[in-house]
Amino acid sequence: MNKPIKRRLLFGERMLLGDGTEPFNAVIPFRLRGTFALKDIQQALVQIQNKHPWLRALINHDEKNIPWFDVPEKPLSIPIRIVVRKGEDHWKEESKREWHTLFDYQKLPLIRFVWIKGEEVSDMLFAFHHCLCDGGSAMAFLHEFLKVLDNPSADIGSEQPIMGIQDVVPAHILNSRRQKLKAKFIGRLVATAIKYIPTGKKTLDRQDDYLIHWKVDEKVSQQLISYCKSNEITVNTFLSAALLQAFKKVKGSAAFNKISCPVDIRRFATQIKNDHIFAFGLMIVVSANEKMSFLENLRSMQSAVERKTSKLNPYITMMVMESGHDALTNFTKLLKNGKSSNDCMFSNLGRIQIPHEYKEFTVDTIFSPSVIGPLGNTTTLVVSTYRGKMDFSFVGSEGYLPYTEAMAIRDEVMQIIKVQLEYIPVS
Repeated sequence: MNKPIKRRLLFGERMLLGDGTEPFNAVIPFRLRGTFALKDIQQALVQIQNKHPWLRALINHDEKNIPWFDVPEKPLSIPIRIVVRKGEDHWKEESKREWHTLFDYQKLPLIRFVWIKGEEVSDMLFAFHHCLCDGGSAMAFLHEFLKVLDNPSADIGSEQPIMGIQDVVPAHILNSRRQKLKAKFIGRLVATAIKYIPTGKKTLDRQDDYLIHWKVDEKVSQQLISYCKSNEITVNTFLSAALLQAFKKVKGSAAFNKISCPVDIRRFATQIKNDHIFAFGLMIVVSANEKMSFLENLRSMQSAVERKTSKLNPYITMMVMESGHDALTNFTKLLKNGKSSNDCMFSNLGRIQIPHEYKEFTVDTIFSPSVIGPLGNTTTLVVSTYRGKMDFSFVGSEGYLPYTEAMAIRDEVMQIIKVQLEYIPVS
């Protein structure tokens, strides 16, 4: 039996949780070659739950209706759903099903497992509520799961969970009178502004959700990385620029010329370890200058990204948000009913550092995660690289970006990559 652990949800987590009536789910699909026994999968899931208390947590509300992560003394296992594998693309169907399936978080953990069972190849999915953690955390527990699935006696350590803002923000900042006043002041300012921003009476009907998935082969992926290195820009900036140009070409004057990019908080707040189960992220917005050539744009965007990133302050941001719990309802309403002002969210997880060969099985591929929720524009592109290949998961909804336009944007992004790489001098 484990000792009970509980903590209040932080502002960002509460926002993602919502009122429990609409899912905000993330899915990480992966493909394994090998044969598996259910008891071994169950055992591996128990081991990652033993390491990470929040993977055992339920959510309960206190008398003020504030939600808490609450780890029961007698833990509940991660639910497993088994389906017979119908083909290479079956995982997409199951991913969509998982997006739309609510978590009954008062009775079950905020994470589920799907085994799409084949003879020699199985696709598997972790589905989790986004308030539980981000893609970075999920890659950490996926790595641990594969490790103990292969070797049940492997040591994956144990997590000292984050118990609140005091475990992230250093004490000298958290307890500084000046910083507290600053956070409170900004918090009040934002809360007041939010109150007066006009929003629609109702949420936009997002209609059918879709997932477009594709991979770029190793050769092109490598060429793209080399191109970015030689031009001293990141792959992130290149893909952001390509995406902005593609939206402009497909949507014309209806494009916003804005993409929001999450920035991993762990780069700034070193208290948050790679294997911490944590959902809070930072965000920057990038735009292109339409008067510049693609390459000029890349350089200008790269310096804008560096400037904006250097100004990010996770500590004061968290303190501001924690001072604004009473503004949560208005903020959520604004996100849901406010007019969309950006084209899409773009997240690059970079190279996934998970081995591909294990003793008992091989990891054929790890697909880029997909995530969809009720807070505004659902259009999201997630990219990751595994075994040298870039993998793209493009998620959207007909009501925000029709599927036909999303397909045209995908083709345009690939065309831009092709055209740019033709300029690379062959050494």
